[in-house]
Amino acid sequence: MILPLPRHSVGHNDRVFVYSPEGDQGRNTVAIGLLHTLSHQYSTIAAFQPIGTADSMIIDLVLQAYRSLQQPLSFETAVDSVGLQSSQFYLDDSLSRREIIAKFYETSRIKNADYVVGIGSDYSTIIHPTSMRTNALLACDLQMPVLITVNGEHRTAHEIAETIKACIRTVQEEGVPVLGAFVSPCPETVHDNVQLELLDFAIPVWFIPQLQNPENPTLDDYLQAYYQGVTDDSLLKILGKNSPDLPITPACFQYTLMHLTKRDQKTIVLPEGMDDRILTAANFVLQHHMAHIILLGPEDRIRRHAINLGLPFIKDATIWSLEDPELRQKMLPALLQARKSRHLTTEEAESLLEDPSYFGTMLIYLGLADGMVSGAIHSTANTVRPALQIIKTRPESTIVSGSMLMCLPKRIDIFADIALIPNPTASQLAEIAYQTAITARQVGIDPIIGFLSYATIASANGPSVDLVREAVSITEQRYPDLKIIGPIQFDAAFDPTVAKIKAPNNPYAGHVNTFIAPDLNTGNVLYKAIERTSGAVAIGPVLQGLKQPINDLSRGSTSWDIVNTIAMTAIAAQK
Repeated sequence: MILPLPRHSVGHNDRVFVYSPEGDQGRNTVAIGLLHTLSHQYSTIAAFQPIGTADSMIIDLVLQAYRSLQQPLSFETAVDSVGLQSSQFYLDDSLSRREIIAKFYETSRIKNADYVVGIGSDYSTIIHPTSMRTNALLACDLQMPVLITVNGEHRTAHEIAETIKACIRTVQEEGVPVLGAFVSPCPETVHDNVQLELLDFAIPVWFIPQLQNPENPTLDDYLQAYYQGVTDDSLLKILGKNSPDLPITPACFQYTLMHLTKRDQKTIVLPEGMDDRILTAANFVLQHHMAHIILLGPEDRIRRHAINLGLPFIKDATIWSLEDPELRQKMLPALLQARKSRHLTTEEAESLLEDPSYFGTMLIYLGLADGMVSGAIHSTANTVRPALQIIKTRPESTIVSGSMLMCLPKRIDIFADIALIPNPTASQLAEIAYQTAITARQVGIDPIIGFLSYATIASANGPSVDLVREAVSITEQRYPDLKIIGPIQFDAAFDPTVAKIKAPNNPYAGHVNTFIAPDLNTGNVLYKAIERTSGAVAIGPVLQGLKQPINDLSRGSTSWDIVNTIAMTAIAAQK
């Protein structure tokens, strides 16, 4: 799986997150000392606090400290180094996580640093019960392994150790590795007992004494306390080790899509230009330079409506009316040519161009747009019909299928066919697998394909199992480069523990990320059940097999669903 920013590759520790259940001076001592240690190893370092508070001092404190040392920090203002204020974050934490990721990867002083230290949120007088888990999720979003820091003052050795264990469990539940722990401040009398209680966790623990002047500490006070408990060598040795791959969270993956669109910006037409959700999504896409946007509809009304909705970036969209005489003059003969086999009359063609979906499809046919997203108002048939009639399938495709990307909390999977073909033949199942593999690769997923069934390998026979078995055989012959397994039950495909029992020694069982359902009924029920019961983010459906990308929306789509679909369409248009 690729990461949002290519220069940061999985397994290379060019970042770390200071995670603490307390936002106090002990945490601040560790953050300042850690940055000082890193400044001995790296040319430019940066600090980033995903969630700040109005009275947060840590970033200003770090700035003040390193200006006095004239260290080459890669930021100059606290604004660059805080993702969102807590008052903003908790209004919509799901959207806020995406905004924090975008700021992290798009702030030049941060992305150009050799090493970045993430700093957990402060704990203000407003208590957020989920703040510890939120910080663990943010560490995962930003692909940062964790250093834990806890306050040991007025705590027994057992209390300190249990606090560290609770932090480790919270962090590891989100799939984030813990590199070590600091106890800051900590009385010397409890060091040995804390170490004993943490033996099973096999992580280094550093103990930092109380600041000499805790009421009004200077930079020297922080560093003196820090270096009484930490040596550069011991810490840099831990930070230099490659950490395990972190899960790709939904927020991280969605930023990945946003990043991929920028490699080669495409033009996407949105036929439903007066819909509030469409306009909100288009505003976000234009704001982040993900694609060029064409909106269809009356220009004056759309622009006024965008202003009323507070969407300033719609000014950058191209807006075309369906009555535009110049465009219709170009489209009419082209549509007659495209549908000549059906003996379309001029009157029929003119009538079709009154339909926004046909009009948008013709923009693609004429090379004025690279892809289309529709369906927020219109039915799937409205979107798919003109695509099949005018754009048609790729030369190697005999069908169009639909896949759905499922962003689960700790993994990204893709399911097909979930949209179009009720009862595929074995040959069609093989083609669906191939088309879905192409979609997976476009977004950085290395497809491991599982053909789903109620049987695993040779555990049962029956008409539907035999159909899947035949599809596997066809796929192996037709597409020998694909990694496939089947027939396979969902649990054996999804869970490595079950796979060891049901499909021992198979390298793909338990690691499937591309699931091919035996029929539309199964595929549609399966993805909706997973979406609703797991809280997964569903992206799609993505229509596969067309010469150029045209994607359908659910009429219940949110603005963020539409942003995701625009991103998938733009990426597919890059070929």
